[in-house]
Amino acid sequence: MTPPGTIRPWNATAIAVACVLMVSSLISCSSSAQAPKPTAAADPAFPVSIDHKFGSTTIKSRPARVVTVGWNDQDYALALGVVPVSTRQWFDEYLTYPWVRTALGGKPLPTFSAEINFEAIIKQRPDLIIAIYETVNKQTYDKLSQIAPTVIQSSAYPDEQTPWDVQTLTTGKALGKSAQAQALVDKVNGKIAAAKQAHPEFAGKVLVVDYGPENGQHYLIPGRDPRRALFDALGFAAQSQSGDISEERLDLLDKDVLFVNGSTKAKMTSSPVFSRLNVVKTDRAIYTDFSTPLGGALSYSGPDALLYALDVLVPQLANAADMKPSTAITDLSNVT
Repeated sequence: MTPPGTIRPWNATAIAVACVLMVSSLISCSSSAQAPKPTAAADPAFPVSIDHKFGSTTIKSRPARVVTVGWNDQDYALALGVVPVSTRQWFDEYLTYPWVRTALGGKPLPTFSAEINFEAIIKQRPDLIIAIYETVNKQTYDKLSQIAPTVIQSSAYPDEQTPWDVQTLTTGKALGKSAQAQALVDKVNGKIAAAKQAHPEFAGKVLVVDYGPENGQHYLIPGRDPRRALFDALGFAAQSQSGDISEERLDLLDKDVLFVNGSTKAKMTSSPVFSRLNVVKTDRAIYTDFSTPLGGALSYSGPDALLYALDVLVPQLANAADMKPSTAITDLSNVT
């Protein structure tokens, strides 16, 4: 027994064990300090650069908060599985459209306004802004790009005339979903090709789109406009006249097939001038109201919207294009 106040001497074995433990601890600490920290796997889709009419926009990483500023840009983002944190207000019925409900899956889709509201956009803290279907001038682009990387249309097309497939692929590239975008383009083109093969009578017939006729106003959609992209793709030709026309020039609507987007058959045929048109009297006119999903599908014209429109519209186009008054056409202005 060691007397009180006496320090117990260490034996050689104990000292050796202590030294081994101390050295091991130091080595372990040193190794931990020098070991590289694990890093997130690199995203092969980013960074990516997209050329446009004012230069090029570089998106460094996959965006998590997307704001769409163009009139229909939200339709393309949703088709690619991305729900924007805020969108441009356009059709009040948009959230009721079948393909939109499916894409949202119950999630909200906030809107900022019908006009570009920079303050509202800033509050959303976006890391990407998409403004392809909008006439963006340099001043607007500069303001938007100060908020977040901004993708606008290519200089290859006039303002607000980017083809739907180009818009799909551009949006897909910006969102890091190029393969998915290409698959959507292929799916729509495949369905269009099948419809053209089944209906060769579409080719070359002049189809007039009377857009938003109300209160005596008529606007004829020109060829290559996104709002008549489906008709162009199916092989129909566009009328030579475009833009606003008066009631006195309704003869410009009297071609092979007439598609009225934005009014019901009952409202249109209440006009004596309109009712006298040969294309109306021989039942070669198709009608849809803006409140219907079809009216919205042809306005937004994203890939899912076009797939929906093809299912609803092609049978009635076939009925109109056979040029037989006896072939009945379903009034699509009441199809919801």
